[in-house]
Amino acid sequence: MFTGLVETTGRVRSLERRGEQARLSLEIPFAAELEMGESVAVNGCCLTVAEMDPAGADFDLLAQTLAVTSLGDLTDGSVVNLERALRAGDRFGGHFVQGHVDATGEVLAVTPQGQDHVFDVALPPEIERLCIDKGSLCVDGISLTIAELKEGRARFWITPHTYTATHLPALKAGRRVNLEADMLAKHVAKLMAGFSAGRAE
Repeated sequence: MFTGLVETTGRVRSLERRGEQARLSLEIPFAAELEMGESVAVNGCCLTVAEMDPAGADFDLLAQTLAVTSLGDLTDGSVVNLERALRAGDRFGGHFVQGHVDATGEVLAVTPQGQDHVFDVALPPEIERLCIDKGSLCVDGISLTIAELKEGRARFWITPHTYTATHLPALKAGRRVNLEADMLAKHVAKLMAGFSAGRAE
């Protein structure tokens, strides 16, 4: 379980394709604190530490992970958002994030607005239906509040701290980002679908 409060950023050392799978190697500031088998959210995707060294760690990407997320788009030097799993007793400042990416969206723009930035993302229908104005959406591992929800897109206002503490300065229009809808919204949607189906019988 994660919070969507990005701990720090890392950098891709390599992405090695291994058939339908891949091995992702990252330079990680907190590498010395990691343990084998530990979970780390990389751009919002929960990955397991497979190998470690003093400067970073390697992660195995399954075929399903490559199919559902944007991790396969990473190249050497790409900046990624990192968050370690929530510990019992920690403050919970974001929202419930599982690290299970639901779909990808497309960056439309990251635009300076005074001291802040406006961040626009195109949403696929399966994500849009789970979003509400002022609700939460996890974008590349960042817990964000939806400021404006329009057909097929969401707008977020990014504070200076969030902008500088994440990979947002490196994002360009057209790039794919990982999206995880609010877990509570997904549960409600499934329950309501079952309720509606039952009433239709």
